[in-house]
This record gives sequence, structure tokens and C-alpha cells, in this order.
Amino acid sequence: MDVLVTGSYGRCGTAIIDHLHDREEYDFTYYNRSDRPDDHPYGGYDTVVGDISDYETFREACEGQDAIVHLAAFPSAEGDWHDVFKPNIIGMYNVLEAAREAEVESIVFGSTNHVMGMYELENAPEIYGRDHDLVLDHTDPVRPDSYYGASKSFGEDLGRYYVEDYEYPKQFYALRICTVNSSEYDHPYGDAEQGVDEGDWERGSDEYERWVARMKAMWQSRRDFAHQIDCCLQDDDVAFDVFHGVSDNRRRWFDLEHARARIGYDPQDDGEEWDAPPE
Repeated sequence: MDVLVTGSYGRCGTAIIDHLHDREEYDFTYYNRSDRPDDHPYGGYDTVVGDISDYETFREACEGQDAIVHLAAFPSAEGDWHDVFKPNIIGMYNVLEAAREAEVESIVFGSTNHVMGMYELENAPEIYGRDHDLVLDHTDPVRPDSYYGASKSFGEDLGRYYVEDYEYPKQFYALRICTVNSSEYDHPYGDAEQGVDEGDWERGSDEYERWVARMKAMWQSRRDFAHQIDCCLQDDDVAFDVFHGVSDNRRRWFDLEHARARIGYDPQDDGEEWDAPPE
């Protein structure tokens, strides 16, 4: 299967490289705003350099592809409308229109938990504990918490429109990704430890413990994320659907049963199994 990955050298894209690149059934091409030198840990891969808002460059990269994993985006809930407009709105349209013209079969879209982020804002910090009773599934109303979340909700809706109104793409998988970190911080203490390393707080502080509690609910390990991408790429049944991207964390508030049943997602990690950061 020929697969084009956008935003390929970000945290999620590199998880695909780490866990799926060497699989015999895949031939990956990476689409990114910049390449990496050959001596870089992610250097030397087949890369098309281009911005997702540049339609002609992206359209050419889609030729002959069977699937697109679309991860390129402005990635922060702190952004304003100008931040998200070109990469998240125009970029999403470019991906779908290029897929339609190039007759790409399927798209796996990196959506976000921020599509549902207002539920968290209303219920924090209690929602980070193990005794809360909120569980969100794919049928609950969308409630974005930011321009970023709203732009990803738009991407989900536009994907559904293309699948239902055009011949291509035939399949669209929206993954509402929770928290996937770089390899260095790929554990439920990752956000808290990164804050320590950046001088934002001290280990053991109230802020540190709050981020640990949140990550024990929101963590999606890099191997679980890559596995979920693999589940989507191997599926031949779904036309359009939404799935939560999170590991099997006991204190999560996002449902996993839908992803288990529909695409066979079987996450291996649980943030509750950690009681300290790695040494």
C-alpha cells in the first residue's frame, strides 16, 4: 500500500516512522514543510517538501497513492483564527480535493480531543481523577474549546461530505487524538517532566501533579497511536467514522469500545501502570 503522510516529522508522524515504516505492506512517502539532513534521526526518508496550503505541490504528491494520513496542521489550542486558517482550513480542503482528483481510496485524519474540549474545561480538575463518571463516545455533541478544535471539527465534517458526495475518497477515519508525545516524553509523566525541563514548575509541585493526573487519562503511547493508524489503513469496511485516539487508560473519559469494535484497535498501554517517570 502506498501511503502519503503529511506533517510527517511532528510527534505523531515520527511515531508512524518508528513503528510502521519498516512494515513490508507499506511504502511511505513523507510530506513536510522541511526535510531532515541524512544524519538526523529522521533523515534519509523519501520526502516531498511542501506546505499543505500549496495545492499544486500537494496534488502532485498524491499521484499513485492509496491512502493519505493527514497530520499537518497548526497544532495548538492557543492559536487564533489567522493561525489555523491556512494550515487547518485551506489545508484540509486541499487534502480532500487532491484525494478526489488523484482517486486516493482512504484518508486517516489527525483530528483532536479539542473537538470535545469544552467538556474537559467544564469538569477540570475533577475529571482527571479516577472516580469521575464522564465518558464521551462518538455520538456525543461536538463542543470545541478553541479555534483549533473548531478547525478540526470542520475537517471531520468536510471529510464526511467528500466521502458521501464524491466517488473519492471512499473512506475517511477521523482520529480524535488525545496526547501523543515525542519519544523522550512518551510516558504519562511526559508533560509534567517537560514542564520541569523547561523551568515552568518543580517536580512534585501542585502544577506538576495536575499534569500527571491529566496525562494518566489522556496519554496515547506512540506504539498505540501507530497501531491505531495501522488499524485504519488495514480496514476495508468503514466509509466514515470518528474514533478516539487514546491508550487504555483506566481514568480516561473518552470511550474506546467503538474503536475496538469497528477497526480492531487494541491499545497496550495504561497510564495507571506508572507511579513515577522513567529514570
